[in-house]
Amino acid sequence: MANVPKRSGGARARIAVIAGDGIGKEVTPEAVKVIQSVVAPTKRAIEFVEFDWSADRYLRDGVSLPAGAVEMLRDEFDAVLFGALGDPRVPSNQHAADILLGLRFKLDLYVNARPVVLLHPGLTPLRDRDEHDIRLMVFRENTEGLYVGIGGFFKKGTADEIAVQEDVNSRKGVERIIRYAFEYARDKGLKRVCMSDKSNAMTFAHDLWQRVFKEVRQEYPGMEARHLYIDTLAMEMVRDPGQFDVIVTCNLFGDILSDLGAQLAGGLGLAPSGNIHPGRTSLFEPVHGSAPNIAGKGIANPLGSVLTAGMMLEFLGWKAEAKVLHEAVRAALKENFVTPDLGGTKRTVEVGDFLANFAAKSLA
Repeated sequence: MANVPKRSGGARARIAVIAGDGIGKEVTPEAVKVIQSVVAPTKRAIEFVEFDWSADRYLRDGVSLPAGAVEMLRDEFDAVLFGALGDPRVPSNQHAADILLGLRFKLDLYVNARPVVLLHPGLTPLRDRDEHDIRLMVFRENTEGLYVGIGGFFKKGTADEIAVQEDVNSRKGVERIIRYAFEYARDKGLKRVCMSDKSNAMTFAHDLWQRVFKEVRQEYPGMEARHLYIDTLAMEMVRDPGQFDVIVTCNLFGDILSDLGAQLAGGLGLAPSGNIHPGRTSLFEPVHGSAPNIAGKGIANPLGSVLTAGMMLEFLGWKAEAKVLHEAVRAALKENFVTPDLGGTKRTVEVGDFLANFAAKSLA
């Protein structure tokens, strides 16, 4: 189960819900339903406040992230439960960039946590692997790198066009994500941290990663601290994922690597993620995207959203409830009570009802 740091551990929580676009509108209500079911028998109280920040609103009002939204989320909410963004009616995906990247940067959510956990042996494409072989965490630096949008064009649209994209790495940014990875490993009783870069080619940006990693690792003498170039790491994850506990890397490489890990564990439909700043309002989202090709058909897989909700509850300090959500997903997979993408015949709402019923009984 993916563990993330507590925010408060209190008995009350206020959650902002942004379902967004496409299947986000279908799976997010199921996650909310399951959370409500697991919390109902307890003494905890949770309030959900929905926000219509979507392509529909952007096309209607020209508004993506409303003025004051970041401050409101920061000051009035414990966490954000996110669905998905992306709509073919907005070819530039401007609203998605404004909302998701805007919240990551403006809330300083510098940790992108992507657990890679195999929940059923039949889900992995790897031969002769089981749940014990695929169980690791990928930490991606989430506020720097190539995603900051620094760059431009020269002579755009001509045969002499030049495009430049800058890779931004600060000492502060690199050190805090590497330290977070070591702290996570130590807190969870794990022994292996692997940092990945491409310092043999990116001799300035990733030289910084090398130097910071060598310094920080000295503070954790009982930890096996290892470095692999990103291409080697990708090969090793496929060859033997069991050799890894915690992986930490930059924004771009983490984006790619965590999707590779998701496929090893059964696909994006089962992939949760957290965008975290310890102790502050953080954002949790399934990885699958808006999937406009199946939106509105009632067959979207809600398991990734429910696993994401589990990460959020863990962040809140609600450990028992988070564990139940994880067990509910495992039960649905064991009984093949799943949507067509996983080989089942159930609809989104049916799977949500199964999970909610499981959750309600577990802590009653």
